Amino acid sequence: MGVLKRFEERLEGLVNGTFAKVFKSEVQPVEIAGALQRECDNNATIWNRDRTVVPNDFIVELSAPDHERLSPYAGQLSDELAGMVRDYAKQQRYTFMGSVKVHLEKADELDTGLYRVRSRTLAASSSQAPDGPGGPEPGGIPPMPSGAPRMTMAPPPDGGVAPGPVPASQVRRWVEINGTRHQITRSTLVLGRSTEADVRIDDPGVSRKHCEVRTGPTVTVQDLGSTNGIVVDGQRTTHATLRDGSRIVVGSTTIIYRQAEG
Repeated sequence: MGVLKRFEERLEGLVNGTFAKVFKSEVQPVEIAGALQRECDNNATIWNRDRTVVPNDFIVELSAPDHERLSPYAGQLSDELAGMVRDYAKQQRYTFMGSVKVHLEKADELDTGLYRVRSRTLAASSSQAPDGPGGPEPGGIPPMPSGAPRMTMAPPPDGGVAPGPVPASQVRRWVEINGTRHQITRSTLVLGRSTEADVRIDDPGVSRKHCEVRTGPTVTVQDLGSTNGIVVDGQRTTHATLRDGSRIVVGSTTIIYRQAEG
């Protein structure tokens, strides 16, 4: 079972289903969890052949309405998100330099449903044991100073998944729109309001040819010069890498990207 799926299942029973009522905006816990995973991948630092260090202190900035809605549950949600990051690091064989912490903060400039993630590497104090697998050993590489610049490594060719990727030919890919599954069988899939699009979306906020999903070593979505743009996993963008469960918002329609082995 994947890390994000286990995270979702833990949330289902948390506070007697409170989170199901709290997250009625576009922001979903699993979206934030996915963004934290990408933050680890995008800011991984190679120390040596056996150790790759990732950030351990994360700040999730939310719009004022979303932050107000979540404030009563911030402690529990932060703990669950930190646990998810630790699980993901174990899966990817990443290392932390200190305890993993996730903070929720308000950002007045963000619109409801949008969020932003920032991270940093904070070294553990002498009384703390480093968090995560493969922590620095005595006499090894010294801890990275707090706030020190990170060397960002490019995502591996397989898109940052665990070692031993399944060949692309054995991966099934599809998008889900309003409960309907659309298989991705070619290198590109155009989504839009036009009948010429590969997948037609009946939404006045969607352009005739709005965006395009492109497959390859990594799977990406590209805005095609649409009027209203695209939002991927809570962030407005023109181009983004997709993972299983990524959410693409076009107009008032949410597209969920999925992939599975076999």
